[in-house]
Amino acid sequence: MPAQVPAQAEVPAQVRVRVPAKVNVQLAVGAARPDGFHDLANVFLAVGLYDEITVTPADALRVTCAGPDAAQVPLDTTNLAARAALALAERHGIDPAVHIHIDKDIPVAGGMAGGSADGAGALLACDTLWGLGSSQDELLAICAELGSDVPFSLIGGAALGTGRGEHLTPLDVGGGFHWVFAVADGGLSTPTVFREFDRLTEGTDVPLPAADPALLAALRTGDPVALAATLGGSNGLQPAALSLRPSLADTLAAGTAAGALAALVSGSGPTTAFLAKDADTAAAVAEALTASGTCRTARVATAPAPGATVVS
Repeated sequence: MPAQVPAQAEVPAQVRVRVPAKVNVQLAVGAARPDGFHDLANVFLAVGLYDEITVTPADALRVTCAGPDAAQVPLDTTNLAARAALALAERHGIDPAVHIHIDKDIPVAGGMAGGSADGAGALLACDTLWGLGSSQDELLAICAELGSDVPFSLIGGAALGTGRGEHLTPLDVGGGFHWVFAVADGGLSTPTVFREFDRLTEGTDVPLPAADPALLAALRTGDPVALAATLGGSNGLQPAALSLRPSLADTLAAGTAAGALAALVSGSGPTTAFLAKDADTAAAVAEALTASGTCRTARVATAPAPGATVVS
């Protein structure tokens, strides 16, 4: 029988955590490994679109969700938020009896790590609710067990992810960047996109993934024009996403025509990302994308953003 939270711990009535989306400004993909994963050089940038995770004590573990496309979010133990609570409770021998509520604003299955964000947010929220006081390294270890993108959702900012993306090196960012995200109808499964990558690259010599020094330098200086110059071809999964969803090419073209400095598929897609030189240009690109009919909606956000943060 799992133990209860220690009686001396001060248990709050609820804990709310805000956690950001991400864009991969570089996603260099290596060949498939024997374990089925791919080595990556994954330059993460957290952006100011957020899910909020609220946990409260309950009789048993349950998950609810509200917000855009909430109906697509699984509410069972396949949800990364539920898995995070279970993993943390098992590690400490306590009962994972919490209600996890997800207020969803990150696109679902959109290549912006919304599910990973929920896992990281729930992990921090439960750790706080249960008064465990885990170190960041302890939480990151659990994050890595949950998924490749989950550790970055915890720390935010900017980082280079290697291995399958879970080994993080924080990166310096010298200023803010303005982004527009075009949300497509429907989602794309990340495993499906990786399988398409494997199909498209079968029989070819896939180079070892490495971070682009010019891209890292552009982040350090905070120069959007310099960053834009490095983004063409920076996403190794983009050809696979376009193969599965050819209509995304029209969205990329519409954003570029509207004045974006650069356009790319965000991660495994189908959300597309557009770098703008300033806030006014970002607003104009978002308006043009919405009017183009090539996407469902367009969202403006700045980067970098902080990682998972307790807000109440």
